[in-house]
Amino acid sequence: MKTGAFNLVCLLIAGWFAIPVAGASKPNIVIFLADDMGYSDASCYGGEISTPNLDTLARGGLRYTQFYNTARCWPSRAALLTGYYAQQVRRDTVPGVKSGTMGERPAWARLLPELLQPLGYRSYHSGKWHLDGKPLQNGFDHSYLLDDHDRNFAPRRHSEDDRALPPVANGTGYYSSTAIADHTIKYLKEHADKYAQLPFFAYVAFITPHFPLQAPAEDVARYQGRYARGWDLMRAERWVRMEELGIGGNALSEVERDLGPPYAFPEDLKKLGSNEVNRPVPWTTLSIAQQKFQADKMAVHAAMVHRMDHEIGRVLTQLRAMGAMENTMILFLSDNGASAEMMIRGDGHNPSAALGASGTFLCLGPGWSSLANTPFRRHKTWVHEGGIATPLIVHWPQGIKARGEVRQVPGHLIDLVPTVLDIAGGKRVQTWAGQAIPQPPGKSLVPSFAGEGTVAHESLWWWHEDNRALRAGDWKIVAAGKNRPWELYDLRSDRAEMNDLATQRPEKVRELAEEWTRQMEEFSALARKDLPAAAKASSTK
Repeated sequence: MKTGAFNLVCLLIAGWFAIPVAGASKPNIVIFLADDMGYSDASCYGGEISTPNLDTLARGGLRYTQFYNTARCWPSRAALLTGYYAQQVRRDTVPGVKSGTMGERPAWARLLPELLQPLGYRSYHSGKWHLDGKPLQNGFDHSYLLDDHDRNFAPRRHSEDDRALPPVANGTGYYSSTAIADHTIKYLKEHADKYAQLPFFAYVAFITPHFPLQAPAEDVARYQGRYARGWDLMRAERWVRMEELGIGGNALSEVERDLGPPYAFPEDLKKLGSNEVNRPVPWTTLSIAQQKFQADKMAVHAAMVHRMDHEIGRVLTQLRAMGAMENTMILFLSDNGASAEMMIRGDGHNPSAALGASGTFLCLGPGWSSLANTPFRRHKTWVHEGGIATPLIVHWPQGIKARGEVRQVPGHLIDLVPTVLDIAGGKRVQTWAGQAIPQPPGKSLVPSFAGEGTVAHESLWWWHEDNRALRAGDWKIVAAGKNRPWELYDLRSDRAEMNDLATQRPEKVRELAEEWTRQMEEFSALARKDLPAAAKASSTK
């Protein structure tokens, strides 16, 4: 047997891989993933932040308005790259099982690059990882892994091709988004030089605009003073623009003035000083000094989004230079909603330094997060719409005829793997090590490319930090915290989740709650599927 054929057989035996379909075309795939970016931050989704490159992709492709993530960083990455809910593959908490950030995926839960290998793809990763294992062990041919999420200017933990790189000193001109784009461009140039006959998958995972709020000074200067009118007025203005764009849903939610960060760090709040606030209080109740501080802080968040868009533009320029733009499916989305978290990590916070500079550690907080997540309720970690709704832009000139259209069809990160395999001309291997592979819940988005075709989900399911939700059709149940009662919303008329129908429709609540529990039990059982016997025994105690 020739080496190439032998290797392919080994791959098919070793895990869950795709089988080529004869005659299928092979488009390239690029996924840009933002970190903690709000649903409406980009200007093509109603934001006041300048995002010309994302806007160009949206004008030339599709914008989805009911696409979802998992409400948190690491479960979103697991869902995106496996096509399974994070609990199914032990990458979010399953009681009695080593799971969450410390969870190791089952052997059958392969990542997208491994699924693409038999189809002839080369795969490249740059940026955040937040998964178990290492990139090259999971099918990537090159990787720049930025594992330091506390420093945008001088990371201490980063690696290339799974080998540690030296720490970066301050003052060198390094910035995370630029470095992530630099490595992506380097890998694409090598691909054009050496592997031009092969299709590629590039996974570009920025660590911005996640805290700490840090950005190049020239970018911050662009937004200085832009937010002096405050989060209340600017939230209303975003909503007006969203309605004009046809992507606003059906209502603007009320801000929950008493809802603060999901985790309390009172000592950190003291260190941040009296100008910081941990509630989305009415802007007019803040002092002049507080308003100035808050406006300057939001300017840094805007600068981070602006810089990320600029770096995306540099990658797009490389794609054009390679002649790859027409037959590359580009997706842009965020791993969760904007964050209300407030804490100090990394090198601490130097209050005398310019906001956004190295050595500062500020977080967006609930006031500005409520703006970033317009028009929805709540924030990252919650599974109300503000925590789980993501913008999704899909751009593929050769494969999608629509230009600048909006899609209202509901979808989820679990749908990206089947979508990519669908357009790459592959189908799933159905067994692993002689056993049937558990059927993944993700569905291809391809039917929606041509119009409002349905993505065949009977329901979508969430569970994070004891926050629970299930959407079936336009009905959604959601509960904020352990033992909290279910709320019920009709998203067709109330995407803002302001009119709780639970007491009026108790039978619908029971029906959906039973389905949520059924899926939770099914997913938990799957998480235990290939654990060693000793681990299974301990997990049931």
